[in-house]
Amino acid sequence: MSNKKKILVIQKVHDKGMELINNHPNFDVEVTDDVSVENLKAKIKDCDGASIRIAKLPGEVINEAKNLKIISRHGVGYDNIDLKTAKERDIKIAITANANAVTVAEHVMFVLLNIAKRRELYHTTVKEGNFKDRNKLPKTIEVWKKNFLIMGFGRIGKALIKRCLGFEMNVFVYDPFVDKDTIEKLGKTENLINYDLLKTMKKNCIIINAARGGIIHEEDLDKALNEDLIFGAGIDVFKQEPPENDNPLLKNEKVYLSPHTAAFTDECMTRMGVETIQNIIDYFDDTLEKSKIVRL
Repeated sequence: MSNKKKILVIQKVHDKGMELINNHPNFDVEVTDDVSVENLKAKIKDCDGASIRIAKLPGEVINEAKNLKIISRHGVGYDNIDLKTAKERDIKIAITANANAVTVAEHVMFVLLNIAKRRELYHTTVKEGNFKDRNKLPKTIEVWKKNFLIMGFGRIGKALIKRCLGFEMNVFVYDPFVDKDTIEKLGKTENLINYDLLKTMKKNCIIINAARGGIIHEEDLDKALNEDLIFGAGIDVFKQEPPENDNPLLKNEKVYLSPHTAAFTDECMTRMGVETIQNIIDYFDDTLEKSKIVRL
């Protein structure tokens, strides 16, 4: 009988990551891109570990895996995993804590400058042969010396502050450290930024969400933009993904949108693929860094 650990890779990761485990003598690996519940229940049944990207991993799937000890998330978010079941089963959840901080920070700066400089409008004006209308165009704004609030000062926030300081921005940080009981009483960050808060912001405010969908109340944001309460917004993550076709932000010209791809550089995807698989290997070698394990 083989002593090899059986690993299910749910949604293939970068080839560099796959090479780590395909060539490892202690693991048998299977890859599946069919993320239906029934298929996952069948595939995960005898697995000791699993990796997952953006697919849902509900409790009914986790409970099929009687030997499951580690779930390695391809990314830093884990709201697609049933945490309650994982906690009850004492299954560890690991994240790629080191892979995407710089990449997401770059994306935020890219979106900020695109909105501040009205990139889409100015670019389209020239492409459509309306160069002569340059003096009729709405003016852009500078980011120099502007106030920049970073909500959440983890690895991404720390990478972002360096880039903001390069533009001589005044950086402020909000990152509450509260105990778990307080979090449960207050609720999570859903609709943290709503119309009442948006009304208090400056007219030249640009708000960017590259963290978690639902932090910004999407209908309230659309309303604030239409009322010129703020200058613009950049949204990489949505409350529902993909967003419904009637989501008002899809038609709002003051919003710069991307399909949850802030970390989608070739370099970052390589790092994330490698770290996702390395976390599984390290877990079974008893060398996995504690900072990469989610506290449930």
